[in-house]
Amino acid sequence: MTVRFKTADVDGLKLFYREAGDTARPTVLLLHGFPSASHMFRDLIPELADKYHVVAPDLPGFGQTEQPSRDKFVYTFENITKVIARFTEVIGLDKFAMYVFDYGAPVGFRLAVAHPERVTAIITQNGNTYLEGVSEAFAPVQAYWIDPSQANRDALRGFLAPETTLFQYTHGVADPSLVSPDGRNLDDFYLSRPGNDEIQLDLLLDYQSNVALYDTIQAYLRKHQPPVLAVWGKNDPFFIPPGAEAFKRDVSSADVRFVDSGHFALETHAAEIGAAMREFLAKHVG
Repeated sequence: MTVRFKTADVDGLKLFYREAGDTARPTVLLLHGFPSASHMFRDLIPELADKYHVVAPDLPGFGQTEQPSRDKFVYTFENITKVIARFTEVIGLDKFAMYVFDYGAPVGFRLAVAHPERVTAIITQNGNTYLEGVSEAFAPVQAYWIDPSQANRDALRGFLAPETTLFQYTHGVADPSLVSPDGRNLDDFYLSRPGNDEIQLDLLLDYQSNVALYDTIQAYLRKHQPPVLAVWGKNDPFFIPPGAEAFKRDVSSADVRFVDSGHFALETHAAEIGAAMREFLAKHVG
């Protein structure tokens, strides 16, 4: 297996992505979460690339993708989705299955709502779109939505601290020694770039727009009935198991599975999740 590290020009924005597998095979688009980047898929890509064309971009403001200043690019999930939609067009992806995780979920689901004909299947790993999947850990963020004061904004800066990144990677993991420090240290490096803190706080504020779209996304699921695999780290402190089970309400055939891990379940269960994906994709995509 060969992974290529590329950059696409998306209407003037330099967007980094990883690509592996035969381009003639069905495509799987991997969308990462906060505060990570496509490197979170380093163990999953080899599980898929022998049978699928795999593409994993870094979202604007994350990873190796260009980080425009806030006066040149408004960091909202809608604008990030527009960039990713154009990215798929620029590199010629007409149809694709999606793996969505954390922030990748609102981006991927917005993309599916706008272009349902492009999405062949959805794998959601702790990628939530139901109110019952939101835990009390979001209370400080919700307080910021209600009152977007500077004080409430500053209260969220702890979400960007290295100890919080460590918590996200290790909470709910039975044996934290199985979690490589490489991923979280790279995340902390990207978070420490000048100006990135304000970008991340902008996105935390805008996350309320994703919750406001839950009904629209659920209507999309009911209408189009895409194949859904919800594979969840059951000990995730942010997106809890009822959010995975809720997919069955709108797609009765949804395959819901749990692994004994936390938020970044790929850190400990990439082989298991990869096997579930291969089984699911073989059935629905080919």
